[in-house]
Amino acid sequence: MKNLRLIIALLLIGLAVQAGAQVTKRNEGDSRKKDKKDGAAAITDRQQSFYEVKEPSDADLQWMKVIYRSLDLTKGKNPALYYPEVPNEDGENLYFIIMRLLAKNQISAYEYLVDGREMFTEDFKVKVNELFDRFSIYYTEAKGSTAKNPIYEFEAADIRGAEVLSYYIIEKWEFDTRSNQMKARVEALCPVLHQADDWSGEAVPYPMFWVKLNDIRPYLAQQYVFTDDDNNLARYSIDDFFKLNMYTGDIIKTKNLRNLSLKQMFPEEEAYKHAQDSIEQRLRSFNKDLWVPPLEELQARAEAEEKARAEAEGELEEGEEGAEQVEGEAADKEEKTVTRTTKRGSKSSTSKKSSKAKAKAKEKEKKAKIKERKPKTSTQTVNAGVRSVRNRKK
Repeated sequence: MKNLRLIIALLLIGLAVQAGAQVTKRNEGDSRKKDKKDGAAAITDRQQSFYEVKEPSDADLQWMKVIYRSLDLTKGKNPALYYPEVPNEDGENLYFIIMRLLAKNQISAYEYLVDGREMFTEDFKVKVNELFDRFSIYYTEAKGSTAKNPIYEFEAADIRGAEVLSYYIIEKWEFDTRSNQMKARVEALCPVLHQADDWSGEAVPYPMFWVKLNDIRPYLAQQYVFTDDDNNLARYSIDDFFKLNMYTGDIIKTKNLRNLSLKQMFPEEEAYKHAQDSIEQRLRSFNKDLWVPPLEELQARAEAEEKARAEAEGELEEGEEGAEQVEGEAADKEEKTVTRTTKRGSKSSTSKKSSKAKAKAKEKEKKAKIKERKPKTSTQTVNAGVRSVRNRKK
């Protein structure tokens, strides 16, 4: 009897445990569905480590260049980060994803310092409510918000997403000795709000805050975008967009000792553009200049240089012939103008000289003809002379 009661009790305990597990699983499923519906699916540490791009160690690096770029969301493939302006069935844009994660306290934002020195430390973290107040974004506290874990809610139309027309990014170009390659890696990005000035009416950029790209990579990998108007199939995620360097951006600064931007270092527009092009060219050709090209490429280069040299020499010779022809035509014109009479009925000195030369030439020809002729000797004339003498003596 006691054994039977013990068995029944154990069965009841097992059923209770199973029922509790089912309730817990149901609650977790409901919370996941809710998070998915709200667009804030929880990311585990394992997922975070899977998407995180680890920085190479200093021992593996031989060269590094820190570049600051400005991404205009109206150029190249950059509009993929801007549309849709408001979340819809196609998904969310980059700015909305960042603001939603900040409001739910799932990522951290850092101050954009005026002097241009970025500090990704605890001391420079931004409080979300202060950030919203600074940029006039209306928000409310969400259910379950606490002092240690503040959570906020906002409407999509209140975050001013249509005014975020560009981004600043920090790009690191690193030469890794393990792979023997130069790689470009995006470290952080900053949304830039373009607000019309009260006096001039022109849009003035206002950088908002910095976000480390590794913190938001798992969430960006879930949002796919299409980058071509001809193909409406979304084949790349926003994470791929940055990982594959598909963006188009102008260089605005390189890390330097004086912490100056390119505009401060090169105030003139022509010098500023030249500096941007030279830096870009050096970065793009770094990998190519590391290795000795194959023999076929060297021969092709030599042939191209020889062809260019021959074409240049041919153009030079044509130019010289043209110059000589022009000089000859000019000389003929001068001679014609000189041989013209300066006064009526009188000839110029050059015409007189030419007539004298012609006369001398004719005289020489006559003398030469006379010398060539032989004297006529006839026996008849001689005999006739002799006879006449003899006849005269008689």
